[in-house]
Amino acid sequence: MRRSIDDDQIPVPPVDPEDAAEMLPLNWAVSVCDDYLDATPRIQLTTEEFGAPATGLVAHLDASQARRLRLALRSALHEIGEELGQ
Repeated sequence: MRRSIDDDQIPVPPVDPEDAAEMLPLNWAVSVCDDYLDATPRIQLTTEEFGAPATGLVAHLDASQARRLRLALRSALHEIGEELGQ
């Protein structure tokens, strides 16, 4: 089983021209997959350069790792004064 959950593009934020070469627009995608030897469902987080499909990195997160990432994103939002949401 593989199911896409969400995806989006992240444009390069405004930066000084000398820093622009280090920043690339990215695509990210989140999906669910259980195509593993142990058949345990995992969350797949894919990031890749915009316009370069099938060249990205894929993290295969178990539930604990996905929760830790969710907590890190929530903490980062809090740090910049954003609403935490549900």
